[in-house]
Amino acid sequence: MSVQRGPRLRDVCDVQMGFTARGRLTGASRGGVPAIQMRDVPPAGTVDSASLTRRQPGRVPERFLVGSGDVLFRSRSDLNTALAIGQRLDEPAVAMLPLYILRPNRRVILPEFLAWTINQPRSQRHFDRFARGTNMRMIPRSVLTELQIALPGTDVQRRVVALDDLARRERTLSVHVAEKRRQFVTGILEDVTTRPRGSCVLDSFPLENIRHIFGSRDPKRTPAARRRSHGPADVD
Repeated sequence: MSVQRGPRLRDVCDVQMGFTARGRLTGASRGGVPAIQMRDVPPAGTVDSASLTRRQPGRVPERFLVGSGDVLFRSRSDLNTALAIGQRLDEPAVAMLPLYILRPNRRVILPEFLAWTINQPRSQRHFDRFARGTNMRMIPRSVLTELQIALPGTDVQRRVVALDDLARRERTLSVHVAEKRRQFVTGILEDVTTRPRGSCVLDSFPLENIRHIFGSRDPKRTPAARRRSHGPADVD
């Protein structure tokens, strides 16, 4: 696999600041346009179109409207991450400062791969080095555009994005399974502590079976220890 190293982010996409509202944004019961603010872009996750507030910011130039194919960057946050919008918006929305709008050249780099690249530790170390501010760090546009990236072919990019998506799903499922297991254990422990002695299901349930359920074994019960406890092996 041949990977080109050296391009700067400015070589593969356009970067511009989000829309600056004059005065306070006011909500719109009808009409208006959905507004994406920093709080709407989680460090990990997606933009929820249903949760966006429709704003009446006046006339918004088209360059501030984002949709499928665009990437949003959190320029002022503890975590300066990026998010590819994809098909998550029902209609174009206005991206507000301090969000940056990234529009990648899709013949060269996929939006999802661009967001993945920005979120990797290598890129985050670049931001750590050049960030400004103390209480809330800020990444200037010049620092973002000078980010050096690895740029494989688009076919490899698609595979990277797909594998990353599977890994995130696996982590989500692992958390779900761990929570279900915690609930199961809690139920067992409540049963142990509230039922009369002799009526609890665990009274006749060997401890070794419990360890087996949770993938845990007695460290003292190694294969060698088990052989020793049963005497020498039979010899033909």
